[in-house]
Amino acid sequence: MTMTTAPVTPVPVQAPVVPASGALRPLGLDESRITGGLWAEKQSVNAAATLGHIGRRLESEGWLPNFDLAAAGSLPEGRRGREFADSEVYKWFEALAWEIGRGGSDELEQVFRAAVARVAAAQEADGYLNTMFGREGQRPRWSDLEWGHELYCAGHLLQAAVARARTRPGSDDGLLEVAIRVADLVVREFGPDGRDAICGHAEIELGLAELGRVTGDDRYTAQAKLFVDRHGAHTLRDIEHGRGYYQDDVPVREAQALRGHAVRANYLSASAVDVAVDTADAELLAALEGQWARTVARRTYITGGQGARHSDEAFGEDWELPSDRAYSETCAGIGSIMFAWRLLLATGEARYADLIERTLYNVLATSVADDGRAFFYSNPLQQRIEGSVPDPDETVGRAATSLRAPWFSVSCCPTNIGRTLASLGAYAATTTDDGVQLHQFAPGEIRTTTGSGARVALTVSTAYPADGEIRVRVDEPGDYEIALRVPAWAEGATLDELPVEPGYARVRGAWSPGDEVVLVLPVAPRVTVPDPRIDAVRGAVAIERGPEVWALESIDLGADVGGAALVPGSVRADGGGIVAEFVVRDGSAAEWPYGSAQPATGERRTAALVPYRRWGNRGSATMRVFLPLAH
Repeated sequence: MTMTTAPVTPVPVQAPVVPASGALRPLGLDESRITGGLWAEKQSVNAAATLGHIGRRLESEGWLPNFDLAAAGSLPEGRRGREFADSEVYKWFEALAWEIGRGGSDELEQVFRAAVARVAAAQEADGYLNTMFGREGQRPRWSDLEWGHELYCAGHLLQAAVARARTRPGSDDGLLEVAIRVADLVVREFGPDGRDAICGHAEIELGLAELGRVTGDDRYTAQAKLFVDRHGAHTLRDIEHGRGYYQDDVPVREAQALRGHAVRANYLSASAVDVAVDTADAELLAALEGQWARTVARRTYITGGQGARHSDEAFGEDWELPSDRAYSETCAGIGSIMFAWRLLLATGEARYADLIERTLYNVLATSVADDGRAFFYSNPLQQRIEGSVPDPDETVGRAATSLRAPWFSVSCCPTNIGRTLASLGAYAATTTDDGVQLHQFAPGEIRTTTGSGARVALTVSTAYPADGEIRVRVDEPGDYEIALRVPAWAEGATLDELPVEPGYARVRGAWSPGDEVVLVLPVAPRVTVPDPRIDAVRGAVAIERGPEVWALESIDLGADVGGAALVPGSVRADGGGIVAEFVVRDGSAAEWPYGSAQPATGERRTAALVPYRRWGNRGSATMRVFLPLAH
């Protein structure tokens, strides 16, 4: 008698990015869990407060009810929000899907299903789904590819469906089916025989690439590649900011650095890595690595923030990094993490995880308030005037507040934060055939299997970044390699008391339960000098400790920070904090503010610094990261 067995369907990896190949394999939320410290606290607040706050504002702003109007056939009457308002609903869906996968909340499951049903009811027979275009009284479909964001919205819908498919495979809520119908329409409309066009805001490429991975349908991968390849062909109208604003000036593989609108640029670059990996395009991947390197070296703030210009939310030229006019949009930081994470998976190089860490601590963690209900849209490195606390019920302009605001008329950042925090565990570690790699350090648990079949069970204990010790305990026997990232700034690091260089410190063993590996990173305060070609901060310095950038606030100085100069050699650790001495110039002004160099004179004060991510939490203040020196 011959026995037959049904094929085993592999359990999907519960992660935002699951490439077809690469140097590293991502871990899912069920394999890598953050259990304590700053990021566990942020995830808890995100689940308990931020996601509900977003849902209430989507309702009160009318952005979710727009779908009810569409289903009832009453649009455009009563529609509210910008042309991309649909996308915020989809990013919220994605955040809910990751959080449900992470924590299994029955309450969030009910919220998710009810909202998905409202959106699904608005889908048209041919798959089209958008509340801004296509109905009587509205502009025709695809009539404003420069600014209409139809494909952008569709891309976020696809990403939400991917999150749901990976965390609750086979769910009957219908979101994946809705997304597939949208994707099929996009392939018909914009495939090789369709419209030769792209969207003015890259995002559809990301959604298609991951949907192709989830469904195994190569048409979606091919369409993502087609969209990426079309960038630079001048299919979009020229605008005041130039075609570089939406990366339609030169082909992706010919660009020298990221340019134009910083979120668009990062989303496109991230999707281009997806395409390069899944189509084995080594030339494209190498081009993207080069663009990333130049962008980090010349167009990125010390915080990891990107985007120097308010006028077009864009990168500046090389070395154009003003502190007080830094746009450094929260969404651009999240886009940068998406780009760097894909390059890390593809290459295994530590420099990508270094930038992710810097951006997590100094952009993502900075943006969201402690209570999870207010946000920075832009993240300047100097605040010249004290702001006012926004009305908690008010909707404000993008960068129109110097303190965190509860909601914006363009509210892409809160939903982006929600989905990133909910899925953050998937960015902490990876595996290979040889072992497991720890890229981000937080208390947590790793339960996975290497490519060669070795069972891995680890517990990570650390107070990082307040303390530099990362202790990894083995919980089950196994034979594999443990690799821990040593950041580029961590000169003098040790692994099991032996010196290790920046990169990855690796140790292989036949492990027994209770075995430990201990990495110690030096987290003493350090004074960082910017490249002199960054003329906006020439002659000033910044203070860093571990992965965190620190700032001076007027609350601690007792005076406007604009008149403060750092006394060289005065920076020192003070318990878990940092203090330094400053010369505070008085408020008087000379008749002419130019002349020969003079030493800074004024009152000397000792003041504490705060992690940049904490600034603005105690009320209105002036603030600066780069501090001029008192000579």
